[in-house]
Amino acid sequence: MINVRKASERGQANFGWLQSRHTFSFGNYYDPRYMGVSALRVINDDRVIPGQGFATHGHRDMEIISYVISGTIAHKDSYGHVKDLPAGEFQLMSAGSGIYHSEYNPSATEPLHFLQIWIQPATTGGQPEYQQKAFEQTEALTAVVTPDGRDGTLQIKQDATVYRLQLADAEQLTLPLTSGRTLYLQLIKGELTLNGTQLNEGDGVSVTDEQLLSLQASDNVEALVFDLP
Repeated sequence: MINVRKASERGQANFGWLQSRHTFSFGNYYDPRYMGVSALRVINDDRVIPGQGFATHGHRDMEIISYVISGTIAHKDSYGHVKDLPAGEFQLMSAGSGIYHSEYNPSATEPLHFLQIWIQPATTGGQPEYQQKAFEQTEALTAVVTPDGRDGTLQIKQDATVYRLQLADAEQLTLPLTSGRTLYLQLIKGELTLNGTQLNEGDGVSVTDEQLLSLQASDNVEALVFDLP
């Protein structure tokens, strides 16, 4: 089964300094049809103007992933992490028993564009943790977040794996799917045909009960792929 979430139909928020598109219910946007997929609870497509950002606020019991598409995030948290997250890097913050943080666009001229992703952990509580890394794309599908942190990936407290997908124009890829698992793909740029379904920039799609995933790129494609319980 393939269910497409069109970019144009996502929830919207405009605070002047922030323009956000919500794949699932978030903040003042609520749609009971879109409450998340499996353990994946939030995908926010956020654009922050220069010199602005998210003031210090708290989280607990959530795995929070940020992926910077363009610009830089300046991160500070209550456990002493002060980091810059440039375009192409991934950040994973395990909120655990509770953490406070801020995320700002430090540039005076360049907008910030990033994806904010929340995945519910398999267990609650515990010491908050912070991880950050850039990954070399050595093949079309590269694991960046895994349950066991294998091969230098960021380690998440859930039976979930996140991949970054990159395909050149007209490139094809076939993926076998594991029975009983759910896959979610968020298209960042380009155009992609997935099992005959056309996807455009910003579209998302959940896939269940399929044996194979056939992908063909139109233009250069970048996407995140979530393998979920």
